[in-house]
Parts: sequence; structure tokens; C-alpha cells
Amino acid sequence: MAEEAAVRAQAEAVRRLKHDKADPDEIAKEVAKLLEMKAQLGGDEGKHKFVLKTPKGTRDYSPKQMAIRERVFNAIISCFKRHGAEVIDTPVFELKETLTGKYGEDSKLIYDLKDQGGELLSLRYDLTVPFARYLAMNKITNIKRYHIAKVYRRDNPAMTRGRYREFYQCDFDIAGQFDPMIPDAECLKIVHEILSDLQLGDFLIKVNDRRILDGMFAVCGVPDSKFRTICSSVDKLDKVPWEEVRSEMVGEKGLSPEAADHIGEYVQLHGGLELIERLLQDPKLSQNKLAKEGLGDMKLLFEYLTLFGITEKISFDLSLARGLDYYTGVIFEAVLLQQENEHVEEPVSVGSVAGGGRYDGLVGMFDPKGRKVPCVGVSIGIERIFSILEQRVEASEEKIRTTETQVLVASAQKKLLEERLKLIAELWDAGIKAEVLYKKNPKLLNQLQYCEDTGIPLVAIVGEQELKDGVVKLRVVATREEVNVRRESLVEEIRMRTSPP
Repeated sequence: MAEEAAVRAQAEAVRRLKHDKADPDEIAKEVAKLLEMKAQLGGDEGKHKFVLKTPKGTRDYSPKQMAIRERVFNAIISCFKRHGAEVIDTPVFELKETLTGKYGEDSKLIYDLKDQGGELLSLRYDLTVPFARYLAMNKITNIKRYHIAKVYRRDNPAMTRGRYREFYQCDFDIAGQFDPMIPDAECLKIVHEILSDLQLGDFLIKVNDRRILDGMFAVCGVPDSKFRTICSSVDKLDKVPWEEVRSEMVGEKGLSPEAADHIGEYVQLHGGLELIERLLQDPKLSQNKLAKEGLGDMKLLFEYLTLFGITEKISFDLSLARGLDYYTGVIFEAVLLQQENEHVEEPVSVGSVAGGGRYDGLVGMFDPKGRKVPCVGVSIGIERIFSILEQRVEASEEKIRTTETQVLVASAQKKLLEERLKLIAELWDAGIKAEVLYKKNPKLLNQLQYCEDTGIPLVAIVGEQELKDGVVKLRVVATREEVNVRRESLVEEIRMRTSPP
């Protein structure tokens, strides 16, 4: 009975770890050990109860959810194509060293794969670093591409808010040496087009520049070595009040209170061209080379955005920092705004739905000769958008079709399976989306009910009389109107009645 005692001791150890909220990986390791011990004991003890669930931070998508997703993907892809982008794909895992050192404090969220006695690999964390690796490896210096694929992060996900451990990213990037701010302005135009097209409600695109941030840190007295860590504190300003960010800077990150207060004066500013002009005259910032360059480019960017007619949705916001280490110039983030109500003067942000920026040094990190390829890009936060649209569909009880079937081939009498199969083959061969019920002699009522349930708009009914007359009875499900259509004209008639208006 020593084995049973060992199992009890191991179970106790697992309970203790859970109670002490130990490291999840350690708990998982001990649980696995416990299950193994139980299995070796045999009998009922070893019958591990099989849990049917998806792993934490992941989900399945039902046909209805996929129909909504496809709608969103199609809107995004057609926008990317409208702007002349090509498409690429890269492996879902990369060499671990490709990903390390690119994500600042977020590096701890990278999924490392178990060593298989060969290369050390990790699941991709985003699509930008693999893109930079692809450019360097293939010596590409000029490309406009989009890439839609899944990425992986060992986050503690809040799945209700559209945050997951496995999720899609939709990226559009322009790589190459071009005149300043023209590609950057196009990226912002793309965000504007997609968010307007998806009708998600009111949104705002916040814009800043890493050079303005770094210049601001320098004139506020932040030591070089603390730039990135202070940057990630500033990045929290959209979620927590300035007081909390200030105490993190001073308390945890060792910044002097004076420097923190200086930063506070700047990061609470947001506006448009007039703010840029004001900062270009700022006695401290205008003396800093980096900040001056950034502000000059920001002014140019706003001039182009004015030509595109989208400045009413753009805000130059000095608190925008975006935590990733590889940004070098313009950075931006699109947020959805909650509709204003009586109690709130300013509309409240309900979270980021797109982000991006310029990263001129990333490709150079991979190139053996350090050759740089300037890049600017945008990533659309498809999961957040999708969860908003899904909630909206739930609330409106809108009926979502999950198939595209145009017509059901039906029969009103028995012994007509052969005729139904002949007719459906003709329709399929002509490119018509058609279905037939998998029964020899289905009742007409059941066939019509199937159309009601699945949203199929037309029924092609074959009957003995129709076969003699060389016609097919075409029934419109919604109005119950029926017409006899000559067999040879049926395809044309179905196309005409189901083509989008």
C-alpha cells in the first residue's frame, strides 16, 4: 500500500501548491506526476477523467461565428488589396533566437517549444518579426505586403474582452526607402477605411513618434538606460490614471520625482497641428535634435492626412508609447470610443482595435551586413473587432446564414431521387450552390422546412408532370410564389434571382 500513500502525499503536495498560488508551470508538472502515479496504480484510480475543453486562452468557432469572421476578413482583405498589397505566409514557429530580444518586457510571453533534440524553436508572437526575418533572408528591399495568420502569447487572457493566447493578426506593411511620411499616411488611411467600413461605431486614431518620446524623456531628465522601461510605464496611461503611472516610475523604476513631474506635463497633452506647432516652439523640446525631427515629420504627416480628409479622427497624443522595442518613428493606435452619455464629458475608450508604426532598424538586426530596410506597418486587432460584432449580432438577434446555398433540389412525389440527383449535378456543374436532402423519399414539407431553417432562398421542385413538360417548378421560400421554368433556363433564372442587388 506504499504506492497509495505516495499518491495521497503527491495529491496533498498539488493541493498545497494550488493553495499557495504557485507558478502554473510547476503546478502542471506536479499534476502530471500525480496522474502518472495514479495510472501506474491501475484499477479505477488510474482512470483519468477525460475533460472535454479547449486549452486556456483558446476557443472553437461555430459556423455562425465563422460567418461573422469571414465577413470581417473579407472587408480587411479587400482594403489591403485596394491599396496594392501582395500576400505572404511564414512558418508558425521560428528559431527561438529570431524572436528573442525584440519585444522588450513582453518577451516572457513567448511560447517556447520543447527541445526535440535539434533546433530551439518558439511559436511566433507577432507577424512583424517573421516579416523582417523574411526580408533579410531573401534580400528584399522593397515590398508592400499583407499577412493574416495566427500568433501565440502566453498571456493571462481576458477572453471576454477579445484577448487570447492564440489569435489572428492582420498585418499590412510597406518596406522600402521612400520619401518621409507618405507610406505612414497611407497606413493610417487604411485603418480609417477598415474601421469605417466595419461600422464599429466612433473611433479615434492616436498618433505619436518614438523620437518625440525619446526627446521628451531626455529633456525631462530620464537617464538613457531607463528610456524603454519608462516608456512601458507611459504606455499604461490609457488604462490607469497618471498618479499610478507616476508612482510606478518613481517607486518601482527609480526615476526622480522631478523627472516624473516633467513627463507628466507633456504626456497629458493631445491635439492636432496647432499642438505640433506649439511644441516646435517649446523652449526645451525644440532644443532636442530627436524631438525636433519627430515633430517636423509629424507636421508633414498631418498635412498628408488633411489631404486624405481623415484628420477629424486623428489625435496627436503624447501619452501614446506602444510597448514594443522595435519602433523607431511614427507610432499609432486606433481605439473605439464608447458613445457619450450625460455623465461623461469625453468619450471613453473601449480598447485598442489597431496599432502600428515605423520600425526602420528591425530588418538590419537580421541582415549579416546590418543593411537596413525602412518599414512601416499596421496590425488590425481582429479578435477585439470580432467580439464586438459578435455581441452586436447576439443583441440584435439578427439571423446569420452559415451557408451560401442558393437552391434546394426537392421533389413532391416518391421515387424521384434519380431525377433530383441528375438535376443537382447539372446545377453544380453550372457553378450553382445547391443542396439535396439525403433521403430517398423526403416529405415536401420537410424539404421546405429545411430551407426556412437554413435561409436557402429557392427550391427547385421536380415532379412527374414537370418532367413530362420539360420544366422545373421554382419556389421562392420567402413569398411562397411558384413559377415553372424551362429546364434549360433554370440556371439563368436562379442566378438572376440570387445575384446580390
